[in-house]
Amino acid sequence: MATKEFYPIDEIGKGKPGFSRTRSIIEAAFYGNNVVKINSLKEAYLLAKNSPGTVVTGMPVYRAEEIGLEKDAKVLLFNDGAITGRYATARRIQGQPGVNAEELDKMLMEAVYNTRFRKLYHAEAYIGLDPEFMVKAHLLIPEGFEMLAYNWLLNFQYINEEYLEMYQNSKLIGDGKEPDIYIFSDPAWAGTDRTDISDSKCLAYFSTETNCAAILGMRYFGEHKKGTLTIAWAIANRNGYASCHGGQKEYVLHDGRKFVASVYGLSGSGKSTITHARHDDKYADIRVLHDDAFIINDETCASIALEPTYFDKTNDYPTNSPDNKFLVTVQNCSCTKDSKGNIVLVTEDIRNGNGRAIKSKLWSPNRVDKIEAPVNAIFWIMKDQTLPPIVKLRGASLASVMGATLATKRTSAERLAPGVDPNALVVEPYANPFRTYPLANDYAKFKKLVAEKNVDCYIINTGDFMGKKVTKEDTLGVIEAVVEEKAKFKKWGPFSDIEIMEWEGFVPNLKDKEYVAQLKARMQDRVNFVKSREGDKGGYDKLPNDALEAIEKVVSEANTL
Repeated sequence: MATKEFYPIDEIGKGKPGFSRTRSIIEAAFYGNNVVKINSLKEAYLLAKNSPGTVVTGMPVYRAEEIGLEKDAKVLLFNDGAITGRYATARRIQGQPGVNAEELDKMLMEAVYNTRFRKLYHAEAYIGLDPEFMVKAHLLIPEGFEMLAYNWLLNFQYINEEYLEMYQNSKLIGDGKEPDIYIFSDPAWAGTDRTDISDSKCLAYFSTETNCAAILGMRYFGEHKKGTLTIAWAIANRNGYASCHGGQKEYVLHDGRKFVASVYGLSGSGKSTITHARHDDKYADIRVLHDDAFIINDETCASIALEPTYFDKTNDYPTNSPDNKFLVTVQNCSCTKDSKGNIVLVTEDIRNGNGRAIKSKLWSPNRVDKIEAPVNAIFWIMKDQTLPPIVKLRGASLASVMGATLATKRTSAERLAPGVDPNALVVEPYANPFRTYPLANDYAKFKKLVAEKNVDCYIINTGDFMGKKVTKEDTLGVIEAVVEEKAKFKKWGPFSDIEIMEWEGFVPNLKDKEYVAQLKARMQDRVNFVKSREGDKGGYDKLPNDALEAIEKVVSEANTL
C-alpha cells in the first residue's frame, strides 16, 4: 500500500518514522469509544441529508449511481454562516520559525479532550488517483458537521472496490516511511486567549513531517480540502514530484501530435476556465487532468490528479445553467422554489461572495486521472497590468523565479485579516499558498523541468493590460497559437530572456514613459520579494542566488529604457 496505516511492534516507538508528539495526540482520538466509522459514501450522504440545517433540494444528482450514491440522491445545500472563505492567517506550520509547537500541542490536547462527550465521525479517502501515487487519509469530525465529512469524501476518492484494489497494488511511497494522513477537525472549537501562538478563534495546525493536522474553529469546507492537500503536496514534494496548484490538459491535434499544458493561478485567475475550455472542438481531442490539484513526476514528467471532483465557484453559473446538472453539493448559496414547487438553487453570489459547489467527475467527459505524456509547457497566470496577454521566458532560472514571484490579486475565496487591502496586488509563489516546506524546494523542481526536461515557460496575463481588459478569447487565443506552433515570439526590447508575441491591441509601447515606469516598478517588486525571503521567517523561504540574479538582470535591462 502507498502509505502506512499498520505497524509491526518493532517499528513503533520514539524517533521512528510516523511517530511524533503531535501525531500521537491526533491519532489516538480516532480510536475513542465515541467514534463512529463512516463506511460508505451512501452512508455519508444520509448523515449529511439528515444533519440539522441541510437543505435537500429538488435537484437530482446526475447519474448518481455512477458516483457511488443511490439513484434518487438529491443535491444538498449547506450554508456556513458569515465566513465563506479561507483564512490563511490561522495556519501554523510546525518547524517554521516562530511556531511554538510545544504550546500548540498543549492546545491541541485540550481541543481533543473537549470532544469526549460528543459523537465523532471517522471518514477515510484516497488522495492521488493512480497506482504511481496514492495516499490514504483519515478525517475525524464531530456530530453536527456531517456535511463537511460528506464533502470531504466527495472531493477526494471515497473507498470502493475499484480504488481499494488499485491502492493495494500501488507503489509504497518513501520506502514505507510515509504514514497515512490523519486530520482532526472541530469546527465548533471555542477558541483561545493565547493570541501569541494562534488566532484567537481558529487554528489550522500542521505537522507535515508526520502527515497530520488539526483544523479548529473553521467551518468552511475549503479549509478541509486545502488542509488535506497541504499534507499530500508535502508528501509528493519529498518523494520526487512537483506539487501543483493549477490545472492541466492534453491537446490532441489532428496530425496526432500531443501538447500537454499546465496552468498555475489562484482562485479567480482563470485557471479552471482555461483547463476546461473545449476551444470550439477544433482539436481531435482534449483530455483534462484536473483544474486545481495535481503532481508532476520530476523524472518522467508524467502527471497525476489528486482529486476526482471539482470544487467550483457558483458565481458564473445561473440557476438555469446546464453545468448545474453536475452539482452534488453546494455551499454558501441561497435557494427558492420554482414554478413546480421544487427547491432550486439561487447562485451568482447573491447571498454572499465565493459561493461554492462540488461538481462530479462527469462534468468533464474527457477527464483522465493520469497524463503519461510529458509536460510541454508551463503557463504562469498573472494579473499584472504591465504584461501583455503572453510572454515567453528563456532560461530556467528566470522561468522558475517568475513562478516564485507570481503576481495576482486577492479574491473572494479568501478571508482576510483586519486592515488587509483586498484590492492590493500580491505575490503568491507558484500560486500555492498551501506550501509547508521551504520555497526553494518548489524553485528547484520547476527549474529542473525547464532546464533538464525541455519544458517551455510562459506568463499569461488574464487581468488587464494598462487599462485594457484581457478577455477570455484573448487568453485562449494566445494559448491556441502556442499549441498549434503558430505563435511567433521575438526579442522584447532590451530583455535578453523575455520574448513577446504581438497580440492585436496589446503591444507594449516601450517609448511611453508612464508604461516603462510601471514596468520597472513591477519588476522591482519581484526583486524586493525575492530579497524579502532572506529575512522573513529566519530565511526559511530564501531562494538560491541564481533566482535573484535572474530577476535583477531583468530590472537592470529595464533601466536602460
